[in-house]
Amino acid sequence: MTLRKITWLLAIPILSVLVYACQKDNSSGSTTLRIRLTDNPYNATEVNVDIREVRVNIHDDSTGWIRLNTHAGVYNLLELQNGIDTLLAQGIIPTGTLKEVRFVLGSDNSIVIDSISYPLSIPSGSESGLKIKLNKQLNVSLDSLIIDFDAALSILKTGAGDYKLKPVLKIK
Repeated sequence: MTLRKITWLLAIPILSVLVYACQKDNSSGSTTLRIRLTDNPYNATEVNVDIREVRVNIHDDSTGWIRLNTHAGVYNLLELQNGIDTLLAQGIIPTGTLKEVRFVLGSDNSIVIDSISYPLSIPSGSESGLKIKLNKQLNVSLDSLIIDFDAALSILKTGAGDYKLKPVLKIK
């Protein structure tokens, strides 16, 4: 046998092993999903939102809700501007298509304007939560979403001087 034939005979199994080794294995069929939070600028001192829980749904109905490990707390949205975000929740979920993200809010929501704190009322925020519909195919092994909680479009001042939060959430 010539040297060339020996080289080819050795090269084929080595290349096969290398190609197989470089393929990503996702035999578990799951994805680590990270939900991050950010905000657009708004003319106030603070916009505080009490986030208690983040859930995601991978089905088109109400049967696929999965609770993520949430860093519950009060978040000043105005600290999350100009490219700054924070990790809000993460968890391992089945790989597939992400259909919805839901934020369940607590009652400690407020806005500070000219050093005066006003409560922010949120219709159904603590009952059904704030929902974002999407149709995102998740990447194998790790995926992230950045959610822009747009304070400028979300805060409404009523004629009585109260403030309501009608959240405008966007996926970035």
